[in-house]
Amino acid sequence: MKFTTKIAAAAVVGALAVAGATYAQSALNTDPAAVEAGAYNLETHHARIVFATSHMGFSTWYGDFSGATGSLTLDPKDPAASQLSVSIPVDSVSTTNATLDGELKSAAWFDAATYPTITFKSTKVTVTAPGEAKVDGDLTFHGVTKPVTLDAKFKASGTNPLSKAYTVGFEVTGALKRSDFGVKTYVPMIGDDVTLTISAPFEKAK
Repeated sequence: MKFTTKIAAAAVVGALAVAGATYAQSALNTDPAAVEAGAYNLETHHARIVFATSHMGFSTWYGDFSGATGSLTLDPKDPAASQLSVSIPVDSVSTTNATLDGELKSAAWFDAATYPTITFKSTKVTVTAPGEAKVDGDLTFHGVTKPVTLDAKFKASGTNPLSKAYTVGFEVTGALKRSDFGVKTYVPMIGDDVTLTISAPFEKAK
């Protein structure tokens, strides 16, 4: 009986693996020119904004924001005309350390009570290679607005098998100096240079 159960379980696992491989091969589009044009909304639950900076030179310190919302207008025939807008709740900052999270939300750092939202609005999109672009825009953080440039790379598009929503995904990277935005606590002991990695799935608006 136990042997039969193990065989059945192995068969189920094998079927799921085959189904997953079949989906990956047939349902995902990796050609940026084949993406459906239109208006998209950021898929909040799977969007992540990860930041990193030096911690006293001994290690790299990480944190992230969740709950971001946003919109994207995309036309693969004219990618330079794309428009992007993203809003990030400052209170969502997380480092896996509750005490540190509280400090970051305080007036000494991000001051979430006074400046509850980080926003980015694109001003220019420059295609640098198939599926890759530099996105210039205005970043508003801690009450200060500065131009920043993000590097965006197309990952894939297709219908999400769970939500059934047509989805397009990008991996985005960037960098900034936090002191430029008035966040100067412990500079330079805690790094001024901050790198960003953003996972950005967008669902086509209905």
